[in-house]
Amino acid sequence: MPRADPIPRDRDNDYSPEQAARRRDFVTAKTGADLPTVASYAIDPAATRGNIENFIGAVQMPLGLAGPLRVNGEHAQGDFYVPLATTEGTLVASYSRGMRVISECGGVRSTVVKHSMQRAPVFLFADALQARQFGEWLVSEFAAIKAAAEATTRSGTLVEIEQYPIANMLYTRFCYTTGDAAGQNMTGNATYAACEWIRANHPQQPRYILSGAIDTDKKHSAMNLIQTRGKRVVAEFVLRREVAKKVLRIDTETLYRYRQIAAVGALQAGSAYSGAHSANGIAALFIATGQDAANVAESHAGISYGQLLENGDYYWSVTLPAIICATHGGGTGLPTQRECLDMLGCYGAGKADKLAEIVAAVVLAGDVSLTAAVLAGDWVSSHEALGRNR
Repeated sequence: MPRADPIPRDRDNDYSPEQAARRRDFVTAKTGADLPTVASYAIDPAATRGNIENFIGAVQMPLGLAGPLRVNGEHAQGDFYVPLATTEGTLVASYSRGMRVISECGGVRSTVVKHSMQRAPVFLFADALQARQFGEWLVSEFAAIKAAAEATTRSGTLVEIEQYPIANMLYTRFCYTTGDAAGQNMTGNATYAACEWIRANHPQQPRYILSGAIDTDKKHSAMNLIQTRGKRVVAEFVLRREVAKKVLRIDTETLYRYRQIAAVGALQAGSAYSGAHSANGIAALFIATGQDAANVAESHAGISYGQLLENGDYYWSVTLPAIICATHGGGTGLPTQRECLDMLGCYGAGKADKLAEIVAAVVLAGDVSLTAAVLAGDWVSSHEALGRNR
């Protein structure tokens, strides 16, 4: 069977309207699919260089506005109107309801408690003793390794090298802070430079593989729950019992009992997140603001925790140990994504922690609304009213 025709490319200028049209005509001829909507886009194809290959157009996704959401964070402070890109009816309405509840209770306090992005090379030896001795050498030479890694980046800082010996191998995690970038590419470049320095300067010139897979790139892992990947963020507020009754039509005592039951269910299922639905809000906000959507796999994991207070109010928190977000680089500079970041005051340098605090606050708002909908019997009816595209 002969090989199928290759996709047309232009080595000199592959990011032009003419080249995009040429590829659309090619795929129409091959598949019979008509692409008038794909061809209707406002962005300059040249702006997508570095974000995509074989550009043919744009996927237009509905963008809604939720809020206002009052955030009392270290970096995010004030009332925010939050852009959410989704195809799921009821989602924006539900998040807006949760945001209203939080705001009526005085707002959500969000705190970034730790930063850490990893690349995880594994080093290979003849036996376990050599691996252990190499680990001791890594500790003694950390300053030089750090210098080699940081020479490749303006904003990355190597903080530590974790060690996990297995058999005749030493698995490591090179842990960095990465400024306003998500940092996966940055840490890859920096760690490669560090490993090459190690191979050149260690007496055994050890063999290594740049990723031994315990960096868990774009995969959920229990290690991230404990150690942090990206930003570890806590969002918390106190739900006043009168607001719970007035807006959500539930009482806080029932809420507390249900959250205990739901936590047991999440434990049985082996859920990565013990709350209601972190991935919905994270995915919608990530898509709107130009984040790498695949990072939802890591970012959605976390722990929901609550306390019934003596006065009948309910303390509610979410801890998200692997929020991976950026306000510079990647897809954040694309025109519509930059506009969404501008809505939040989160585009550019010095804004990544602010965005992470907003992300965690949005997750908490979604949990508030969905949990109440389940208890009050609104869950199915709201989807019937708003979420059916008949």
